[in-house]
Amino acid sequence: MSLQSLSLWDVALAALLIVVNGALSVALKLDLERKLAWAAVRTVVQLLAIGYVLAWVFAYNRWYVVLPLMVVMTLIAGLAGAGRGTRTYAGQRADSIMSIWASAWLVAAVGLFLVIRIRPWYEPQYAIPILGMILGNTLTGVSLGIERMTEELTARRDRVDMALALGATRWEAAQGPARQAVRAGMIPTLNQMAVVGVVSLPGMMTGQVLAGQSPVQAVRYQIVIMFLIAAASALGTVGAVLLTYTRLFSREHRFLASRLVERHPGRS
Repeated sequence: MSLQSLSLWDVALAALLIVVNGALSVALKLDLERKLAWAAVRTVVQLLAIGYVLAWVFAYNRWYVVLPLMVVMTLIAGLAGAGRGTRTYAGQRADSIMSIWASAWLVAAVGLFLVIRIRPWYEPQYAIPILGMILGNTLTGVSLGIERMTEELTARRDRVDMALALGATRWEAAQGPARQAVRAGMIPTLNQMAVVGVVSLPGMMTGQVLAGQSPVQAVRYQIVIMFLIAAASALGTVGAVLLTYTRLFSREHRFLASRLVERHPGRS
Protein backbone atom coordinates (compact mmCIF):
# COMPACT_ATOMS: atom_id res chain seq x y z
CA MET A 1 0.00 0.00 0.00
CA SER A 2 1.41 3.39 -1.01
CA LEU A 3 0.76 6.77 0.54
CA GLN A 4 -2.02 8.73 -1.18
CA SER A 5 -0.54 11.94 -2.57
CA LEU A 6 -2.23 15.27 -1.85
CA SER A 7 -2.39 18.06 -4.38
CA LEU A 8 -2.37 21.77 -3.56
CA TRP A 9 -6.10 21.80 -4.29
CA ASP A 10 -6.62 19.14 -1.63
CA VAL A 11 -4.71 21.24 0.88
CA ALA A 12 -6.70 24.33 -0.10
CA LEU A 13 -9.96 22.44 0.41
CA ALA A 14 -8.89 21.42 3.91
CA ALA A 15 -7.83 25.01 4.63
CA LEU A 16 -11.40 26.16 4.03
CA LEU A 17 -12.36 24.38 7.24
CA ILE A 18 -10.72 27.21 9.17
CA VAL A 19 -13.73 29.29 8.09
CA VAL A 20 -15.73 27.28 10.63
CA ASN A 21 -13.52 28.66 13.40
CA GLY A 22 -13.96 32.17 12.08
CA ALA A 23 -17.74 31.78 11.90
CA LEU A 24 -17.85 30.58 15.51
CA SER A 25 -15.72 33.51 16.58
CA VAL A 26 -18.06 35.97 14.87
CA ALA A 27 -21.21 34.27 16.18
CA LEU A 28 -19.95 34.17 19.76
CA LYS A 29 -18.25 37.60 19.52
CA LEU A 30 -14.89 36.14 20.55
CA ASP A 31 -12.93 38.65 18.46
CA LEU A 32 -10.52 35.94 17.32
CA GLU A 33 -10.98 36.29 13.55
CA ARG A 34 -7.69 38.09 12.92
CA LYS A 35 -5.75 35.76 15.19
CA LEU A 36 -7.26 32.73 13.47
CA ALA A 37 -6.42 34.10 10.04
CA TRP A 38 -2.88 34.96 11.07
CA ALA A 39 -2.43 31.55 12.70
CA ALA A 40 -3.66 29.83 9.55
CA VAL A 41 -1.26 31.83 7.36
CA ARG A 42 1.64 31.09 9.69
CA THR A 43 0.78 27.39 9.70
CA VAL A 44 0.85 27.19 5.92
CA VAL A 45 4.00 29.29 5.48
CA GLN A 46 5.96 27.61 8.24
CA LEU A 47 5.07 24.07 7.21
CA LEU A 48 5.74 24.71 3.54
CA ALA A 49 9.07 26.30 4.42
CA ILE A 50 10.15 23.44 6.66
CA GLY A 51 9.00 20.97 4.03
CA TYR A 52 11.36 22.43 1.45
CA VAL A 53 14.16 22.73 4.02
CA LEU A 54 13.78 19.11 5.10
CA ALA A 55 13.71 17.93 1.49
CA TRP A 56 17.07 19.61 0.97
CA VAL A 57 18.49 18.33 4.29
CA PHE A 58 17.34 14.77 3.57
CA ALA A 59 18.95 14.89 0.14
CA TYR A 60 22.22 16.35 1.44
CA ASN A 61 22.43 14.15 4.57
CA ARG A 62 25.53 15.59 6.28
CA TRP A 63 26.03 16.15 10.01
CA TYR A 64 27.10 19.77 9.51
CA VAL A 65 23.74 20.40 7.85
CA VAL A 66 21.55 18.41 10.26
CA LEU A 67 23.17 19.68 13.48
CA PRO A 68 22.65 23.44 12.82
CA LEU A 69 19.00 22.77 11.97
CA MET A 70 18.57 20.93 15.27
CA VAL A 71 20.19 23.85 17.09
CA VAL A 72 17.84 26.34 15.43
CA MET A 73 14.84 24.19 16.33
CA THR A 74 15.98 24.10 19.96
CA LEU A 75 16.52 27.87 20.16
CA ILE A 76 13.08 28.54 18.72
CA ALA A 77 11.53 26.11 21.21
CA GLY A 78 13.39 27.79 24.07
CA LEU A 79 12.22 31.25 23.07
CA ALA A 80 8.65 30.00 22.65
CA GLY A 81 8.77 28.42 26.10
CA ALA A 82 9.60 31.80 27.65
CA GLY A 83 6.76 33.65 25.96
CA ARG A 84 3.91 32.55 28.20
CA GLY A 85 2.36 34.02 31.31
CA THR A 86 1.56 37.48 32.65
CA ARG A 87 4.80 37.86 34.58
CA THR A 88 8.42 37.52 33.62
CA TYR A 89 11.89 38.13 35.04
CA ALA A 90 15.36 38.88 33.77
CA GLY A 91 16.92 35.67 32.49
CA GLN A 92 13.67 33.83 31.77
CA ARG A 93 14.58 33.21 28.14
CA ALA A 94 17.98 31.84 29.10
CA ASP A 95 16.37 29.54 31.69
CA SER A 96 13.84 28.28 29.16
CA ILE A 97 16.46 27.62 26.48
CA MET A 98 18.83 25.93 28.93
CA SER A 99 16.22 23.61 30.43
CA ILE A 100 14.72 22.65 27.06
CA TRP A 101 18.12 22.17 25.42
CA ALA A 102 19.58 20.00 28.19
CA SER A 103 16.53 17.77 28.70
CA ALA A 104 15.47 17.37 25.06
CA TRP A 105 18.95 16.67 23.72
CA LEU A 106 19.80 14.26 26.53
CA VAL A 107 16.62 12.24 26.03
CA ALA A 108 16.89 12.41 22.23
CA ALA A 109 20.44 11.07 22.49
CA VAL A 110 19.22 8.14 24.57
CA GLY A 111 16.53 7.41 22.02
CA LEU A 112 18.79 7.69 18.97
CA PHE A 113 21.92 6.00 20.36
CA LEU A 114 20.57 3.39 22.79
CA VAL A 115 16.99 2.59 21.77
CA ILE A 116 16.63 3.02 18.01
CA ARG A 117 20.40 2.79 17.40
CA ILE A 118 20.50 4.51 14.03
CA ARG A 119 23.73 4.74 12.05
CA PRO A 120 24.85 7.42 11.47
CA TRP A 121 23.35 9.28 14.43
CA TYR A 122 22.52 12.33 12.31
CA GLU A 123 20.28 10.41 9.89
CA PRO A 124 17.75 13.22 9.28
CA GLN A 125 14.85 10.82 8.72
CA TYR A 126 15.08 9.93 12.42
CA ALA A 127 17.03 12.65 14.22
CA ILE A 128 15.00 15.67 13.15
CA PRO A 129 11.44 14.30 13.64
CA ILE A 130 12.28 12.67 16.97
CA LEU A 131 13.98 15.77 18.35
CA GLY A 132 11.11 17.89 17.02
CA MET A 133 8.46 15.86 18.82
CA ILE A 134 10.47 15.93 22.04
CA LEU A 135 11.06 19.68 21.79
CA GLY A 136 7.39 20.45 21.13
CA ASN A 137 6.19 18.64 24.23
CA THR A 138 9.08 19.78 26.42
CA LEU A 139 8.50 23.45 25.67
CA THR A 140 4.87 23.02 26.76
CA GLY A 141 5.95 21.61 30.11
CA VAL A 142 8.64 24.25 30.58
CA SER A 143 6.37 27.16 29.71
CA LEU A 144 3.60 25.90 32.01
CA GLY A 145 6.09 25.25 34.80
CA ILE A 146 7.63 28.72 34.66
CA GLU A 147 4.23 30.37 34.38
CA ARG A 148 2.80 28.49 37.36
CA MET A 149 5.93 29.12 39.44
CA THR A 150 5.76 32.89 38.94
CA GLU A 151 2.01 32.97 39.50
CA GLU A 152 2.18 30.86 42.67
CA LEU A 153 4.98 32.96 44.13
CA THR A 154 3.04 36.13 43.40
CA ALA A 155 -0.17 34.79 44.92
CA ARG A 156 1.63 33.37 47.97
CA ARG A 157 4.03 36.27 48.49
CA ASP A 158 2.81 37.03 52.01
CA ARG A 159 3.20 33.41 53.11
CA VAL A 160 6.61 33.10 51.45
CA ASP A 161 7.86 36.29 53.14
CA MET A 162 6.44 35.18 56.49
CA ALA A 163 8.11 31.78 56.26
CA LEU A 164 11.45 33.40 55.49
CA ALA A 165 11.01 35.88 58.33
CA LEU A 166 10.38 33.00 60.72
CA GLY A 167 13.68 31.38 59.76
CA ALA A 168 12.72 29.10 56.89
CA THR A 169 15.29 28.48 54.17
CA ARG A 170 14.59 29.70 50.66
CA TRP A 171 13.75 26.16 49.54
CA GLU A 172 11.38 25.57 52.46
CA ALA A 173 9.55 28.76 51.50
CA ALA A 174 9.46 27.97 47.77
CA GLN A 175 8.85 24.24 47.72
CA GLY A 176 5.04 24.55 47.72
CA PRO A 177 4.90 26.76 44.60
CA ALA A 178 7.65 24.64 43.02
CA ARG A 179 5.67 21.44 43.44
CA GLN A 180 2.57 23.05 41.96
CA ALA A 181 4.63 24.32 39.02
CA VAL A 182 6.16 20.92 38.26
CA ARG A 183 2.76 19.27 38.52
CA ALA A 184 1.26 21.80 36.09
CA GLY A 185 4.06 21.24 33.61
CA MET A 186 3.70 17.46 33.63
CA ILE A 187 -0.10 17.26 33.41
CA PRO A 188 -0.35 17.69 29.59
CA THR A 189 1.99 14.76 28.97
CA LEU A 190 0.25 12.60 31.56
CA ASN A 191 -3.13 13.36 29.98
CA GLN A 192 -1.75 12.51 26.55
CA MET A 193 -0.34 9.20 27.79
CA ALA A 194 -3.64 8.31 29.47
CA VAL A 195 -5.65 8.40 26.24
CA VAL A 196 -3.06 7.56 23.57
CA GLY A 197 -4.28 4.76 21.32
CA VAL A 198 -7.76 4.85 22.89
CA VAL A 199 -9.02 8.36 22.20
CA SER A 200 -6.31 9.64 19.87
CA LEU A 201 -3.81 8.17 17.45
CA PRO A 202 -0.54 10.12 17.70
CA GLY A 203 0.96 11.81 14.66
CA MET A 204 4.00 9.58 14.29
CA MET A 205 1.99 6.38 14.45
CA THR A 206 -0.62 7.76 12.04
CA GLY A 207 2.07 8.84 9.60
CA GLN A 208 3.74 5.44 9.62
CA VAL A 209 0.44 3.63 9.11
CA LEU A 210 -0.49 5.93 6.24
CA ALA A 211 2.91 5.30 4.70
CA GLY A 212 2.25 1.54 4.71
CA GLN A 213 4.21 0.55 7.82
CA SER A 214 2.99 -2.38 9.90
CA PRO A 215 0.61 -1.10 12.61
CA VAL A 216 2.42 -3.23 15.20
CA GLN A 217 5.79 -1.71 14.29
CA ALA A 218 4.24 1.77 14.25
CA VAL A 219 2.88 1.17 17.74
CA ARG A 220 6.32 0.17 19.01
CA TYR A 221 7.83 3.36 17.67
CA GLN A 222 5.05 5.40 19.23
CA ILE A 223 5.53 3.76 22.63
CA VAL A 224 9.22 4.67 22.50
CA ILE A 225 8.40 8.24 21.49
CA MET A 226 5.85 8.64 24.29
CA PHE A 227 8.35 7.52 26.90
CA LEU A 228 11.02 9.83 25.48
CA ILE A 229 8.56 12.73 25.53
CA ALA A 230 7.51 11.97 29.10
CA ALA A 231 11.10 11.86 30.31
CA ALA A 232 12.16 15.04 28.52
CA SER A 233 9.06 16.93 29.64
CA ALA A 234 9.61 15.97 33.28
CA LEU A 235 13.32 16.82 33.22
CA GLY A 236 12.72 20.09 31.39
CA THR A 237 9.95 21.19 33.72
CA VAL A 238 11.93 20.41 36.86
CA GLY A 239 14.99 22.15 35.44
CA ALA A 240 13.03 25.25 34.47
CA VAL A 241 11.33 25.49 37.86
CA LEU A 242 14.64 25.13 39.70
CA LEU A 243 16.28 27.77 37.50
CA THR A 244 13.35 30.10 38.17
CA TYR A 245 13.72 29.41 41.88
CA THR A 246 17.41 30.34 41.87
CA ARG A 247 16.62 33.56 39.97
CA LEU A 248 13.95 34.69 42.42
CA PHE A 249 15.56 33.69 45.72
CA SER A 250 18.95 34.91 46.91
CA ARG A 251 21.55 32.84 48.70
CA GLU A 252 20.77 34.94 51.78
CA HIS A 253 17.29 33.34 51.76
CA ARG A 254 15.39 36.40 50.54
CA PHE A 255 12.53 36.40 48.08
CA LEU A 256 13.46 38.81 45.29
CA ALA A 257 9.89 39.70 44.39
CA SER A 258 11.01 42.90 42.68
CA ARG A 259 12.49 40.80 39.87
CA LEU A 260 9.01 39.66 38.86
CA VAL A 261 7.51 42.20 36.46
CA GLU A 262 4.32 42.39 34.45
CA ARG A 263 4.79 41.28 30.88
CA HIS A 264 4.06 44.02 28.36
CA PRO A 265 1.28 43.12 25.90
CA GLY A 266 2.68 41.86 22.62
CA ARG A 267 6.10 41.09 24.09
CA SER A 268 7.61 37.80 25.16
